[in-house]
Amino acid sequence: MSAVVEFREASYRIGSREILRRLSLSVEAGETLVLLGRSGSGKTTALKMVNGLLFPSAGEVLVDGKSTARWDPVLLKRHIGYVIQDIGLFPHFTVAQNVGIVPRLEGWDAPRIHERVHALLRQVGLEPEQFAARYPRQLSGGQRQRVGVARALAADPSVLLFDEPFGAVDPVTRLEL
Repeated sequence: MSAVVEFREASYRIGSREILRRLSLSVEAGETLVLLGRSGSGKTTALKMVNGLLFPSAGEVLVDGKSTARWDPVLLKRHIGYVIQDIGLFPHFTVAQNVGIVPRLEGWDAPRIHERVHALLRQVGLEPEQFAARYPRQLSGGQRQRVGVARALAADPSVLLFDEPFGAVDPVTRLEL
């Protein structure tokens, strides 16, 4: 079985400051990997390198056996579900539009998107009848975080990246999610 994500001696520098140094690891399909470290230790940088938001200064990062530098950047990002620390919802989109954005970009038909959005909202504990038409500003921080998780799962990506996804969620909801 080949790795879904692989770091090969990957380093990242900003000027003379080394953020990551020679990171090597691989993640197989179905495997969960947790990067644990202090603030500023490079966890978010590593995730951004998987998603093609940053590229290694040395070494390489591969997704599905292909260097992130060789992927079409749009296709790479659509291939990966990513829940970021600050949620990153589109403020001018409703909850349903936020969750359904990647399936829409992938060309799913409207009934399929509607069904997927509603199923995911229920899965994260947000009743679609109550939340689908709301805008992010009308939600609590924890509710916005749940929408971010649902959006990351919407197009059934083969890779999921979670960057402190439950920071704004209470302990009970964290356990449920």
